[in-house]
This record gives sequence, structure tokens and C-alpha cells, in this order.
Amino acid sequence: MDHLTKYKVIVFDLGGTLMEFSGMPLNWSEYYPHGFKTVNEKNSLSLSDYEIAESSEILRSFNPRLSGRENEIAPEVIFEKAISHWRNKPGIEIVINDFFSGLELQPVILDHAYKAIETAKQIGCRVAVLTDLPNGMPDELFKDSIHDLLAHIDLYVSSQSCGYRKPSAMGISCIADRYGIGIADLLFVGDEEKDHKTAMNAGCDFMFIDDYLKLKAKCQEI
Repeated sequence: MDHLTKYKVIVFDLGGTLMEFSGMPLNWSEYYPHGFKTVNEKNSLSLSDYEIAESSEILRSFNPRLSGRENEIAPEVIFEKAISHWRNKPGIEIVINDFFSGLELQPVILDHAYKAIETAKQIGCRVAVLTDLPNGMPDELFKDSIHDLLAHIDLYVSSQSCGYRKPSAMGISCIADRYGIGIADLLFVGDEEKDHKTAMNAGCDFMFIDDYLKLKAKCQEI
């Protein structure tokens, strides 16, 4: 992996790069009604189909895949607005937890994830991750779903912890500042064009995960 030894930190995207939620598309909007139906059933709220549809539409309006927003918004703010028309409102934390439990998310660590991380550490690099949280999902809820993977990571940065979503350069800048390194000392590895644009905006090098894995395999053959 001689090509990578010039870097001090390798930053991996998470969703689609090191893990995924099984069966979930990039845009989760179609699953929003089911999440709110779960909140309704668990809390005996007697919400109408119209009220659930309206909440789903409000949540959809915040979806970065549709709105293109780069600033992160606290889950509590998003869901407070999404249920503002409900007559009976459970605590917002209950709403958020019940909503995401209704999506029945199944996190899967991709087969190559641990080897990709190990390879970076073997060449002396620190390993960070930079991820955009699913719309309205709290940081801790996401982290709990991948705690085994995060045990192998030196630094976790999310859109919530840095305040901005990709392709904003803010997350990359936060990581570089955290380690006191220049942008040229950092490589970002991801799976989407959005990740590529993030690297371009930050001014750091970028590699798609498939290319990273091919390079790793090629070097192991030598």
C-alpha cells in the first residue's frame, strides 16, 4: 500500500462504504409513514391516516436527499415540527425512538470493513469515519447500531457532531483540525459521488472504496 503511506489519517464514509442498513435505499422517505404508524400504535394516539401522512410529508421536507440541505438540524427540532399538528404528543424522545424502531433497521457491517480498517492501521495511519446521519436520527441511536465497528475506529465524526452534511467540507476540516494535520495528509474513502464532492470541496485526496480494496488486494499479491 505504498500509495497510501503518505497519509497520516484515512477517513472512511460509513453508509455504503463500511456498513449498511439491510434493504434500505438511499432515500428513506417511503418508510416514514410506517415509522409514524408505529409511534401511533405504541402510544395509543388514535392518529388519522391524514395526520400520519402530514407528519411524513413534513419529515420528508427535511430529507437532505430531497432538499439538498448541508446544515444539520437536531432530531428534536425536526420531529417537533413533524408532530406539531398532533392533539396528543408523547415526549419527543419517545416519538423519535418509536419512529426508528418502526423502521426495523438491520445494520450490517460489510465483509471488507474490518480488513479495510486494519490495512490503514498497518501502514501507520489513524482511522476516522465521517458520516451523514439518516434524516432525524440521533447520533447515539446510530452509534449504538454499529458499536462493534466503532470499537476499531480512532475518531467518529457525524453530521450532527460537526453541524454540517456532505458535500460540505466541514467534517473533513474538523478531522484535520482534531489531529493537527494539513488537508494533504488526509485521504477520504467513500462510495458515492457526494463523498467525492466532499473531498474536492475540502481539497483532500479521495478514493472510491472499490478502488481502495483493489489497491489493497494488489499490494497483498506482491
